[in-house]
Amino acid sequence: MSQDKDGFAEFFAASWDPCLRAVAASTGNMTMAEEQTAEAFARAWMSWHKVNHHPAPRAWVVRTALNAGASWWHRRCKETALASHDIAAADSQRTGLDTAVLTALRRLPARQRQVIVLRVFLDLDTDTTARQLGIAPGTVRAHLSRAMTALRNELAPAATKEIER
Repeated sequence: MSQDKDGFAEFFAASWDPCLRAVAASTGNMTMAEEQTAEAFARAWMSWHKVNHHPAPRAWVVRTALNAGASWWHRRCKETALASHDIAAADSQRTGLDTAVLTALRRLPARQRQVIVLRVFLDLDTDTTARQLGIAPGTVRAHLSRAMTALRNELAPAATKEIER
């Protein structure tokens, strides 16, 4: 049991920040991301004997966190959101991600955000990402291409303006 505890503690210490950033980028809400990530790590601890042998344990945690968020939304009634710039500014400070990037990520469809999170934030390969999302590798590539194009189109004009100043 002590070896399991030590192994999980090492995994948690090394994985909390990348998983939290990935979930925050996918959900667009840092507070929810923290709750979902904590829930996912609690579930990982409960199933550590399985998660420890998973080919991509960080991806397991992120997927579990996103599933926990989806379950929460299914149970939750509509709520009034704060202005998106207020949320983005607060989340930017907590994640270390640029506000413009977070805002652009929020505008992507959910599946494109998930692919970006797994491929870019967690640096998973296409096949592992496909398995985690339950889609074909070609679909992962298509979503990644569309997401990158959308992000480039949204963020490039802002970068060009900054350079011109």
